[in-house]
Amino acid sequence: MRGLMALGLVLAAGCTPVELRSLPAAGAAVAIEGDSISYATGPCYGTCPVYTVTVRPDGTGTFEGERFTAVTGRRAFRVTADDYRHFAAALAPYRPDGERRIEMGTSDCGPAPTDMPSIDVNWVMASGGAGHLHFYTGCRVANAAMAKALQDAPTLLPIAGLIGKR
Repeated sequence: MRGLMALGLVLAAGCTPVELRSLPAAGAAVAIEGDSISYATGPCYGTCPVYTVTVRPDGTGTFEGERFTAVTGRRAFRVTADDYRHFAAALAPYRPDGERRIEMGTSDCGPAPTDMPSIDVNWVMASGGAGHLHFYTGCRVANAAMAKALQDAPTLLPIAGLIGKR
């Protein structure tokens, strides 16, 4: 009987989903293995690099160069936990709940040139939550801080050699 009770305690302890020391602070978002952030640049009327980069908190990343990049096609790369956190933190202030579009013709843009690329950032959570930001870089006058953060974010990842000269 004691053996069955001990076995029951061991099995119950093994079913605990999260150790207490790993619990986040109240209200804090926690990235889990299935979360990802994808950052994609759109074309311009020139030689702007067009690529998509996706990173995950487990350190895996993919780069897919489409045109005007040093590398075309899909390449895998690794990031450190700090790289991921810095990248996520740089983009976090602009993460919408759902979808947000800042482009010509919207009240968030104002007058803008018509030959600039766009940036799309998608946050996908394993829990089913998501956010999508579409930002036309010609809208930078009305959104200077956002434009700078979005354009600088890729420098936080080890992909400069894949993108090539800017």
